[in-house]
Formats: sequence, C-alpha cells, structure tokens
Amino acid sequence: MNGPIQQNGVEGVAAVGRPPATPQDSGQVRPSQAERLARDASDAAAVRRWQDHPDVVALRIERVRAQVDRLCWAGIVLGLAFTMTNVQWFAAAGSVPWSLPWLGAWLLDPTVSLVLLAILRAEQVTARYQVHTGRWVRAAKWLTLGAAYVMNTWASFAAGSLSGVVLHSVPPLVVFAAAEAVTDLRDKLTEAVAVAFTNASRGKEPSTPPRALSGVHEPTSVRTARKAPAAPRREPARRTLFGEYLDEARQAWTPGVEVSPAWVRKMTGCSRGLSSRLAATLTNELADNQRTTPAGKGAGS
Repeated sequence: MNGPIQQNGVEGVAAVGRPPATPQDSGQVRPSQAERLARDASDAAAVRRWQDHPDVVALRIERVRAQVDRLCWAGIVLGLAFTMTNVQWFAAAGSVPWSLPWLGAWLLDPTVSLVLLAILRAEQVTARYQVHTGRWVRAAKWLTLGAAYVMNTWASFAAGSLSGVVLHSVPPLVVFAAAEAVTDLRDKLTEAVAVAFTNASRGKEPSTPPRALSGVHEPTSVRTARKAPAAPRREPARRTLFGEYLDEARQAWTPGVEVSPAWVRKMTGCSRGLSSRLAATLTNELADNQRTTPAGKGAGS
C-alpha cells in the first residue's frame, strides 16, 4: 500500500509545483488591451445612445417630476396645516370654546385651503401639457394665499409682536412661493422632454468607437456593429444670410409695389425683426436707382 500512496503523493507534489494553465494552453486566446478597449467603447456607445433616447429621457424626467410633486405637496400641506390654528383663532374672535361660533371657526381655514389645493391640482395637469391658465385662476390663487396670510398674521400685527409676524409669515409665504414655483418647474420639465425629442429628431448620435489598429483582432460584436450600415445623418440647415434675403426681395419686386416689412416677410419668409432692415435697404436702393436712371427710362427697364 505504500507504493501507490507514495506515487500519489509524488504526483500531488508535482501538481502543486506546476504553474497554472494559461489561456494558450487551453486553446483560448486572451484578448489584448486594444480589444478590451474596443469592446468597452462599443458598450459605452450603446449605453450613451440609449441614455439620449427620448423615451428614456422622458422616463427619467417623469421620475423627477413625481419627486418634485411629492415634496412640494408635502410642504404646501404642512404649511397650510400650520396656519389652521391661527386662522381658527382669528375667526373665533374670543368665542367660548366648543360653542357654535368656536366650532364654525374651524371651517374657515379648510374652505380657503381646499380651494387653493384644487387650483394647484388643476395646474399640475395643465403645466404638464404647457397649457396656460387664465387670469381668474391666478387671481383665485393669489386671493386664497393672501387671505390665509392676513388671517394668520392679524393677531401678531394687532399685538405689535415682530417675532410673531415673522413666525406666522413664513409658512404662508413658503406656500405662496411653492405654489408659483411648482407650476414653472412642471412647465420646464415638460420642455426638457420636448428638447430631448427635438435633439433626437435632428439625428444627433454619439460618436462611434475609433477603428482598431491594423493587425489587431476585433471582437465579433464590434465587427458586426461596424459592418451594419449607419443611418444617414441629417446635415444642419444652413442659415440664410442677409444678402440672400435681399436678393430674393429684389427679384420679387415689381414697379408699383410698395416695399414694406409685411411684403418682405411674405416674399422671403424672413423673421419680423429682419424684415424692417430688408425693407429699408431695398427702399434706399430703389430710390438710388430712380435718381441715377436717365430721364425717359422706367424704373423697371
């Protein structure tokens, strides 16, 4: 029994002292640093392409919008709850506790707060689609916020307590600022989604990974992605120059036509601010041509 044991022991010692098998010994080719970088560049381009996708951007903004709404609503509700006791004290006007006037005073603050919350909830939907509300909506919102502020700070103003005025002014003012800011925030978040869609429509794509060096083996995924035909990129529209607009206006003008900014915009399609300059320049040119044209020749000859 000693023979096999010793033989196995020798083989075990030899196996321990033997160097580990390399990828070349097992038939696998270890990727080089250039191949790993090419694979990383391909993965990074794919991730960046999906990060700029309008649907992914919209999903991210929706999550941010939900967080903003929850935080703003929490602050508004807490601020209105803080003002409830002061409004009740103002409405009760020293009534006996638990009497009908004292109990009815608790209804004043919810009346104002519920109207304000209804307006803010409606603006939450309209701002999502960038639909602007009318003057009555803004007037009702300011009226409810102003009423809450006056009733909350009236006792402090009457007592001449500066600290009380500051203390009871902070919650209504915070609610007022949050009510105005949250509408603009929702509008800008919606605009961010529109900007992402516009950029994607213009054909903005992330840069492709650089070509591998000659003689370097590329991974199969990189070669396959490179062989696929790339989508044609849209060239940005060239800006029309002032002189080009002026040439179009010259060609469109005929004798007897009065040159005006409206006529220039109709003929050339330029902007309102540029049409005034074009009309003035073309009018001066026509006046100079009439002065230099010999007598007996028409302006259009």
